[in-house]
Amino acid sequence: QVQLVESGGGLVQPGGSLRVSCAASGFPFSMHTMGWFRQAPGKEREFVALIRRIIATTYYADSVKGRFTVSRDNAKNTVYLQMNSLKPEDTAVYYCAAGAGSISSRALDYNYWGQGTQVTVSS
Repeated sequence: QVQLVESGGGLVQPGGSLRVSCAASGFPFSMHTMGWFRQAPGKEREFVALIRRIIATTYYADSVKGRFTVSRDNAKNTVYLQMNSLKPEDTAVYYCAAGAGSISSRALDYNYWGQGTQVTVSS
């Protein structure tokens, strides 16, 4: 059974940092590209970052570039999203996703999704 379980969300002040994690099981984690998406109330789900399989190259949305860092630990079947210099507009439910094959920033490319973790940036 495929599972993606996000954790680490919470309330943080503007300018603060938070790290969210996603633990995967039930599929060959190291052979999948892992992505992070987010969805704010009343808005569509948007791409945040991805880290490719094997060589672990990364790609970020312009809105988070330089502030967020995605990483993976294949031994632990876990992907991380380190978020620094957080802004109120980063408030959203953050989802991790896994995809095999040719993966881009499109949500349709991903086969498996987690349930999400809430991140709220507010003073």
